[in-house]
Amino acid sequence: MKLIVTGSIAYDYLMSFPGTFTEHFLPDHLQRVSLSFLVDTMDKRRGGCAPNIAYTLALLGETPYLMGTAGQDFGEYRQWLDAAGVNTSLVQQVPNKFTASFFCSTDTANNQIASFYTGAMAHAAELSFRTVESPGLVIISPNDPAAMIQYAEECRALDVPYIFDPGQQCARMSGAELRDGITGAKLVICNDYEFELIRQKSGLGEEEVLKVAEVLIVTRGENGSSIYTSGGRADVAAVPPSRIVDPTGVGDAFRGGLMKGMAIGGSYVASAQLGSVAATYALEHLGGQSHAYSIAEFSKRHAEHFGTLPAFA
Repeated sequence: MKLIVTGSIAYDYLMSFPGTFTEHFLPDHLQRVSLSFLVDTMDKRRGGCAPNIAYTLALLGETPYLMGTAGQDFGEYRQWLDAAGVNTSLVQQVPNKFTASFFCSTDTANNQIASFYTGAMAHAAELSFRTVESPGLVIISPNDPAAMIQYAEECRALDVPYIFDPGQQCARMSGAELRDGITGAKLVICNDYEFELIRQKSGLGEEEVLKVAEVLIVTRGENGSSIYTSGGRADVAAVPPSRIVDPTGVGDAFRGGLMKGMAIGGSYVASAQLGSVAATYALEHLGGQSHAYSIAEFSKRHAEHFGTLPAFA
């Protein structure tokens, strides 16, 4: 199956704050906030939702196609992804623009405050699935909102199964845009906070989503994930990490494992279990692409929590 991963391509600037953000917010003065957090560390990492997802798929033996727009500074990043097993032939470099950048501070309670510079990502709508030969399964992860809706429309028109993953763009997209992306999706995935935004903006709860999409998966951090289908709800546990280093990219790793399971014909529960194992590896490292494992190591960890790993195809 030809796996196409769309979404942001970015550099991550990851910072750590040696306290908790919440203790600095004054409930009676939220109408005017002026805060500055002195951070202890900063690391620049390769990131973006799409490369993070694609990287996990490559670790799990797939050769995913990365589809997105990047800036004039993408050359070294492209070489690294190619070496990791990701096909970057569908990535368009935009001249005179920088690759999108994610600036994120994480506190001791794993709360995050982040800003995102769009850069070359603003050109994502210039790409089209009509130029992609025989796509098998597509994930539409956070990207330029106009591009995300365009991709969903094209997938429906071309009868290409797609996963709609609005993520951080739930805050920016309108209710109508969210409904448009959800309608016709093979699978909709978001975390519990994002789902509440979807519910409030679009009026779609679990039952309403399942009327227009095949499956809904809501991730819940350390509480695992919930899979909603016409047959009911099933919960999949998170895999306890050996250490917690950085939550950046954990959700993307989950999505990579999930897509791997779907690609080899696994059930949604089995696919989410692959996602849980993949997510924990990311949580134990700084950034979304700093971890690595062999299939044997992954299989052993999977067996410890969920039993024998499905046969990899």
